[in-house]
Amino acid sequence: MLNFDYYNPTRIIFGKDIYKRLPEQIELVTASKKILLTYGGGSIFKNGVYDEVIKALEGFEVVLFGGIEPNPEYDTLMKAVELVKKENISFVLAVGGGSVIDGTKFIVSAAKYEGNPWDVLLRKEGSVFTDAIPFGTVLTLPATGSEMNSGAVISNSPLKEKRTMGGSFAFPKFSFLDPKVIESLPKRQIANGITDAFMHTLEQYLTYPTDNFLQERIAEGILSTLIEIGEKVIENPKDHVLASNLMWCATMALNGTLRAGVVYDWSTHMIAHELTALYGIDHARTLAIIAPSLYRIKSANKKEKLIQLGQRVFGLETPTEEMVVQKIESFFHAINIATRLSDYTEAYEGTAEEIKKRFEERNWLAMGERGDLTPDEVFEIVKMSY
Repeated sequence: MLNFDYYNPTRIIFGKDIYKRLPEQIELVTASKKILLTYGGGSIFKNGVYDEVIKALEGFEVVLFGGIEPNPEYDTLMKAVELVKKENISFVLAVGGGSVIDGTKFIVSAAKYEGNPWDVLLRKEGSVFTDAIPFGTVLTLPATGSEMNSGAVISNSPLKEKRTMGGSFAFPKFSFLDPKVIESLPKRQIANGITDAFMHTLEQYLTYPTDNFLQERIAEGILSTLIEIGEKVIENPKDHVLASNLMWCATMALNGTLRAGVVYDWSTHMIAHELTALYGIDHARTLAIIAPSLYRIKSANKKEKLIQLGQRVFGLETPTEEMVVQKIESFFHAINIATRLSDYTEAYEGTAEEIKKRFEERNWLAMGERGDLTPDEVFEIVKMSY
């Protein structure tokens, strides 16, 4: 087991009829009665969440900021930063899915930063977020785990860029998780959420053994649960048992627990982010496009864990690496997630060359759990994914 430093200060309030506890949680953080409520495309007005939250916040002055995109855009978020400063906001409540929460992490961090926030995302020397306005979340879409971690991914479409940020200052103070929200989600979004959680788990599992038996079993438990409930919850989103398990799997997949004491590999995410930046493909689906090819190209590095995954999760007695990759693909197909770039765009020619070029320009020359994934291999992975 590797050395690790585990920290997660986010309080989780999980279950039915929980929004009435919002005032008590906000009051633990700030004495101000003026808060900013961030949201996305407006689904919270249709599924009843907004009404429930506003009812709970009676007595608070709520300033609204909506329109945060599914891949939160830098320019949009900077408008919210201006609003925070203008209204002297001291607490923000994100009501939405991972994109709204990610966007809110940027808003509360950039509002406390004196320089150019984009420089931080570019990781320019001397540019770093170190503080943030406190915030909480009301989760409406289980997928990213952003409700219980400090990371965020921000897009800049004019530049065709998608960059990450994070830090201990960017944890939500609290997150409210009511599985009832799943019943109003389109099947596509539920499938995306399942895929996101599945891939977050694999990125921290499919590397090489580090003798952390507990973390491996926790990861395998999440993967097995998602396989067990995936198709069922898409067809029966009103089933509280199924919805609850999906929501908690998505949170546990990326709240820091799985990475404690193990080696991890976020290469699939790094490559997949480029597909979203270039083509606007749903984040979860870009992961499903890249992962099978990456596992095939780097199967020698991941052999032991691929075999272990095949035996423990997929129930294969004597699996080969290829058999396990095919099982992963079959799971995605079972929940209607296509796994080829050509399934999403006809303009895929040249994509491998463009992504390889971007990785070289950023000096991303040695990635992966062993630090040996090169831009040339990234080219092969993307090419194989067509």
